[in-house]
Amino acid sequence: MEFGTETLDLVGYAASAVVLISFFMKNINTLRIVNSLGCAIFILYGFLFDTVNIPIIITNLGILLVNGYYLFIKKNDEIKEVKE
Repeated sequence: MEFGTETLDLVGYAASAVVLISFFMKNINTLRIVNSLGCAIFILYGFLFDTVNIPIIITNLGILLVNGYYLFIKKNDEIKEVKE
């Protein structure tokens, strides 16, 4: 699917805005959730180029995985520690 430069730019600006907004969150979990949304938009953005932009995809996939780790896996570890 081919997108015009304006559409591609809008997706990039939207992703940047969401990531920027995430850093204004006071709660770390909210920050990670909003940041993950921004990363997901950036991953989509990376696929929208005529030639897939691998560096954008890899970087944001990595950040998305780190956020997921702290939101789901590490959170479960902390709950287990409190119960024990």
